[in-house]
Amino acid sequence: MSEATKTPAAAVAADLADERLIKSEGFSGYLSAQVNRLRSGDLGNLPVILGLVIICIGFYLQNARFLSSRNIVSITQYAAPIGIIALGIVLVLLLGEIDLSVGSVSGMAAAVMAVLMVNHGLSTTVAMLGGAAVGVAVGLFYAALYLWIGIPSFVFSLAGLLGFQGVLLFVLGNTGTINLPQGSWLLEFTRFSFVTGWQSYAVVAVIVLVYLGSQWRTTVRRRAAGLTPPWWPMILIKAGVFAVGLGLVTYYVNIDRGFSYLWWLFFGLVVLVDFALRRTRWGRHVFAVGGNEEAARRSGIKVNRVYVSVFVMTSLLAAFGGLMAAGLQTSVSQATGTTDTNLTAIAAAVIGGTSLFGGRGTAWAALMGVLVLQAITSGLNLAGVESEVRFMVTGAVLVLAVGIDSLSRRARSSSGSG
Repeated sequence: MSEATKTPAAAVAADLADERLIKSEGFSGYLSAQVNRLRSGDLGNLPVILGLVIICIGFYLQNARFLSSRNIVSITQYAAPIGIIALGIVLVLLLGEIDLSVGSVSGMAAAVMAVLMVNHGLSTTVAMLGGAAVGVAVGLFYAALYLWIGIPSFVFSLAGLLGFQGVLLFVLGNTGTINLPQGSWLLEFTRFSFVTGWQSYAVVAVIVLVYLGSQWRTTVRRRAAGLTPPWWPMILIKAGVFAVGLGLVTYYVNIDRGFSYLWWLFFGLVVLVDFALRRTRWGRHVFAVGGNEEAARRSGIKVNRVYVSVFVMTSLLAAFGGLMAAGLQTSVSQATGTTDTNLTAIAAAVIGGTSLFGGRGTAWAALMGVLVLQAITSGLNLAGVESEVRFMVTGAVLVLAVGIDSLSRRARSSSGSG
């Protein structure tokens, strides 16, 4: 029996063993279960969390302004558009595929929106729908190339990287740059709208309540299935940590402007995609196809539908991220989406913990990874370091993340957990 075939059974057996350990020993059993997971190579988000902490401490010691309320707000606000694009990269990586054209797609969608809005006088909403439709069309086109012709995703997305840059130049025409109307609600939303005061704490309360509600739903379903429910003392401890931690962070950023609406939009998309991946049949099918396509096909999963949905969502999120970036920058130019957008989005997904080998990763990888990269960019800018150093640092962090993924994958294989 192949390793890929043994992986699901091994994962279920490991979960059941952890549940029995926690039920019999309580908190010490929970700690033992976490240590066992780490030893078996299941690192989760631990490497990226530790990396973010080290980055923050290092840049703070170099310049105290790095952890100022204003800088944290700026980091999260400018991380959101790339994070939205990286969220789509997470989905396609879960299938073991890649999309190298997300930056070009984001720029092309932004250009279409700008032309419809400025040159043709359409409303912001209609123009944005036109830009989003570009992303859907690209995703359907990619799915057709992959499923009907058999072109590898690396090849057609590389072609898209080049081709859609040409489309961007064609759409913009001779002007080269289009400034978005100052009265547009898109600019107001992305640049000047922040959640402050009691509303920000209400958002924190909603997050904690949603977490508790999801755990309660899991408890009910597991009891109905005759399985061991989650250990509620630990759930309540986590909820308390979330409430206190998020409350303190919210208080601190409220000293300046509070978290932007754009950041909360990105955060909401991460939660939505995470729910879809973990709690829906579609999400289970994505992981199954990414883990072993042939086994998924033989089990009755409509593999082609999964590929179509993922390619469409990846391009749609790329287009949507491009629209948000255009609003944040207030204009669309020939350089929109064509600089380091592609590699930054892909690096964010991988640094956040999404495996390049398919079948492993979470939506939170996009959020954690883009925070790491944006923190590095902000810290180096405060230090007055040139852009070439930032590229080298980002490349080194990416290699480190892939190395950790490879080592943990080898550890999981040797331990029999996949």
